Amino acid sequence: MKKLSKPLAKLSNSPTGCCEKFNPAPWNNKIITWKNKLFLQDRLFCLFYIPLGFDKLMVKNMEKISSAGALAKKPVLLYDCSSPFGADVFIAIDKFVPNSVPARISGTFLSRVFEGEFKDTGKWVKEMNAYAKRTKHSIKKLYFFYTTCPSCAKYYGHNYVVLLGQL
Repeated sequence: MKKLSKPLAKLSNSPTGCCEKFNPAPWNNKIITWKNKLFLQDRLFCLFYIPLGFDKLMVKNMEKISSAGALAKKPVLLYDCSSPFGADVFIAIDKFVPNSVPARISGTFLSRVFEGEFKDTGKWVKEMNAYAKRTKHSIKKLYFFYTTCPSCAKYYGHNYVVLLGQL
């Protein structure tokens, strides 16, 4: 696997030099509460829900985060597909990053881990809603937590995606 550029290579001690190996246990079938969790927020153009330029957006923002020394101890990347033509991306940070848009997210979330190809997203959403119903919860908003980039998912042999349903 190709290592990342110098500024990004400092972000991780993982064997890939990129994403750390994800442990699904703390996220699967859990209730998670955040109070003013700090994120860097950016907007991504989509074409009928297909994100365009995601890799460039991530490199740009991770370089900003790295330069500011603001990388969160536990990486979290949330994706909120708000329309067929755009999505909000939230990257957890430990402090404010210059020249970026900060966002704080608070709430209680029903969390469930899925694994597979992104084409299964519709199936995962249906399963998440059924799980919420079985556990007597009502989801107001749904976030996707992409745990690794596609290259690292291939390296580790798992493409985990966490669905977080805000209750």
